[in-house]
Amino acid sequence: MSSTVSIGIDVGSGSVDPAEIRSVARAAENAGFTYVSFGDGDPTRGLDPVSRAAFVVGVTSTIGLVAPADTTYAEPFHVSSQLASLDHASRGRAGWIAVRNDAAAVASAWGRPHLTDDADLRREQRDAVTVARDLWDSWEDDAVIRHAASGRYLDRDRLHYVDFRGETYSVKGPAIVPRPPQGQVVVFGRAGELDDDLLDVVLVESQGDTGTATPTVLDVEAPTDRAGAEALADRIVRDRLSVRLRTDDPTAVLAVATRFLLPAVIAAGVVHRPRVGVTLRDHLGLARPVNRFEAAS
Repeated sequence: MSSTVSIGIDVGSGSVDPAEIRSVARAAENAGFTYVSFGDGDPTRGLDPVSRAAFVVGVTSTIGLVAPADTTYAEPFHVSSQLASLDHASRGRAGWIAVRNDAAAVASAWGRPHLTDDADLRREQRDAVTVARDLWDSWEDDAVIRHAASGRYLDRDRLHYVDFRGETYSVKGPAIVPRPPQGQVVVFGRAGELDDDLLDVVLVESQGDTGTATPTVLDVEAPTDRAGAEALADRIVRDRLSVRLRTDDPTAVLAVATRFLLPAVIAAGVVHRPRVGVTLRDHLGLARPVNRFEAAS
């Protein structure tokens, strides 16, 4: 468990109303949540989570924006580009929940063979995260030079070619988007699905599932009344517990959390309101990773 305590809220994928999405994101930021996540990443259910996160970039300034994105069928090159762009647009507030999907409708939506075997899902998930991380590092931090006098925009010696070959696809780099402001977008994953060294944060279902050196976040059903909110606040303070609240009714949950949950944990000094100019990595207590290609050379 990280020594830094965070509180996130997942607002689900039900609404496609722009005003509602914007209102919920701003309310979560005003309440003091560390980050907001956007549903389950199912491309058959309207606006995808990365687009939802991008939509609220302009009306938020401190809250992390964590978007689930598919690792089973989506092209990892494009996913990595979308997430890097989200990190640039939000100035370092982007996160990614790397989700697998065994739904036939999702496979059909992507025009891909339907995968159900755990080994196949694990392989695709591992490969997708590996490719994304390699692509984010394919630009060194100072690869963009914008040297007007010489007409040079890039230092080509600071770009690196990814040459990934998996069982079902290959990817060649470098990326088409410069390295994210955070170095690497924060990668979340569910316990048991991926090796911990591919993740920054592990989402767990019970407080006992913390046998990892990687920071963990407990997924909990959001309290809907004062008693539940106060009980959860006491638990967060006592155990220094990072949590993500799940709800299908974010408006109602935010009303309770704003009055009885966030004020208590913030007053106790356990959780801190996100600040302008501070990245999601910093708010989660995560170090900015060294570029793997630069370190190797």
